Amino acid sequence: MNIYLTLKSLAKRKNFITKQSYPLQAKPNSLRELIIEVVTQNVKQFNEKASNPELRIVNYLSTTDIEQQVRVGKVGFQTIYNESQADLNKAIETSIQAFEDGLYRVFINDEKAEQLDTPLEIPEDSEVVFIRLTMLTGRMW
Repeated sequence: MNIYLTLKSLAKRKNFITKQSYPLQAKPNSLRELIIEVVTQNVKQFNEKASNPELRIVNYLSTTDIEQQVRVGKVGFQTIYNESQADLNKAIETSIQAFEDGLYRVFINDEKAEQLDTPLEIPEDSEVVFIRLTMLTGRMW
């Protein structure tokens, strides 16, 4: 199943990821299953990237690399300084807790998904938007 994923933050004007094709291994039946699927794929990708660094004698960025990274909003050499593996169970637990605590919202085809375990119908090629909400902080002088 394929969806289109968008990641946004209220604190920034530009999207972190804008409508990117994102294949799912299985069709999720609830918001909880969707979150678990997305987190599982991201942890797997992170762990593979950490365990298989590209061996380059000289790290450099081509003009194309720089242009692509500018669109995302961060230009760097993709160096991973912490080589520890991410814990999938902890990542899933944290992402579910963050949703329950209201740290991010999920919209599926412009409709807010509010309940984790309510049956959910996600059609093929749906647009799924994750919006990270930022907390306002006060400053003590």
